[in-house]
Amino acid sequence: MSDPLLSDRIRIAVVGVGYLGRFHALIYSRLSGVDLVGVFDTDRARARSVAAEAGCASVERIEDLFGRVDAVSVVVPTTAHLDAAAPFLSRGIHVLLEKPIAPTLADGAEIVRLAGAHGATLQIGHVERFNAGVMALAQRIRSPLYIEAQRMGGFVERATDVDVVSDLMIHDIDIILSLVDAEIGSISAVGASVLTEHVDIANARLEFANGTVANVVASRVSEKTTRRIRVFQPRRYLSLDFVEQTIDIAEPRPVDGAIRPEIARQRIQVEPIKPLDLELAEFVRCIREGQPPLVDGRIGLKALEVALEVRARIAQSSETAGREAGR
Repeated sequence: MSDPLLSDRIRIAVVGVGYLGRFHALIYSRLSGVDLVGVFDTDRARARSVAAEAGCASVERIEDLFGRVDAVSVVVPTTAHLDAAAPFLSRGIHVLLEKPIAPTLADGAEIVRLAGAHGATLQIGHVERFNAGVMALAQRIRSPLYIEAQRMGGFVERATDVDVVSDLMIHDIDIILSLVDAEIGSISAVGASVLTEHVDIANARLEFANGTVANVVASRVSEKTTRRIRVFQPRRYLSLDFVEQTIDIAEPRPVDGAIRPEIARQRIQVEPIKPLDLELAEFVRCIREGQPPLVDGRIGLKALEVALEVRARIAQSSETAGREAGR
């Protein structure tokens, strides 16, 4: 493998070119300073189709990529993350691994260990961190007291292999962890299965050691699409609408002669960007410049830890409700 810091271009491949992996391949194919070497998928016909669309090779085995790439995007089912990422990380090949980092903390910790032991950049695909609205919101947050996040939408067939916590809520868990500079003290949660054997709608309450409280709702069985996060902090309220890419701000404004200040309201229209394009470009930049990614393995592991605890609390609350109903 060549040293990307000494070469002009980064050689990249995509492992897993299903719905999301296809977009990885197409973005890399047009990204400046990148050579898309090839794609791999267990569905050979799918791999050949995406390769033709992206203008690269389709390889029969992941071993065919060793020695030919500096980095890979791994976009396979979460249960296969360790098996798919380990051969690359153990060879010092940089990996962008889709979220969540792994199905278990043990797998996630091993992925992080492999990256550190072999000097490979490991970026976890929490793409909402690269949402223009989220980045603009984060710049305006100071000492949040209460956060409310809602991520609700209709049912999507391709998401039936995971629960709504791993599929949707983990996005907001990661965002909230990035906004609150404190450890979580306690978690409570409830959830229900509606259309699948997994939890399809969930609510979690995260209480942090510094007193901050976050309430998170995720649903994939809602009629209306809602993507919103509200933040209450001393003398300021902010609300981000992910869909409209607007931030509403309310804060006090002194008025001459008045006993109380008025509430000044402001709406900021955020310039939309394509988060996945920015995420992949940032991955390439981190490799080229030897910089740590915005969402590294440790951060991805922390988000997984919280998500798994939310799932455990949901299971616990369901068991309690079942016992109460049986009385």
